[in-house]
Amino acid sequence: MTASDARPEPLRTLFCIGINQNFFNLPKKDIGPVWVAFSGMLSAMASMPGVDVIGNMDDDSHVVGPSAGWPWTCYVMADVDTQETVKAVCNLFRTTMVDETHALWTYAHIEARMGRALTIRNDVEIAK
Repeated sequence: MTASDARPEPLRTLFCIGINQNFFNLPKKDIGPVWVAFSGMLSAMASMPGVDVIGNMDDDSHVVGPSAGWPWTCYVMADVDTQETVKAVCNLFRTTMVDETHALWTYAHIEARMGRALTIRNDVEIAK
């Protein structure tokens, strides 16, 4: 295998998910379809080609109410093959329907942070 045949290093991606005020405005009896759609979105994300979900974390015990930024309500960390795939994951919030008229992004939003896995390079002198 030559260097040009090597697969590119995956993008270590943190998907940060916030819950919108619209969700909290729903009567309790109407939140079930949102959770069904959210669960379907997570399953679709995990089964997308090029996405390897490493884990997730829910912070709903320490973040109560809507989150429009840090700290987010929940997080999904994944290794993703390309930026286009990251964009496709984010697009699931536009395409996953909660009911006939509302997509998931009515109730939640997503932001992706991309980087690389933290590794200590061999060429770095480590002080003893």
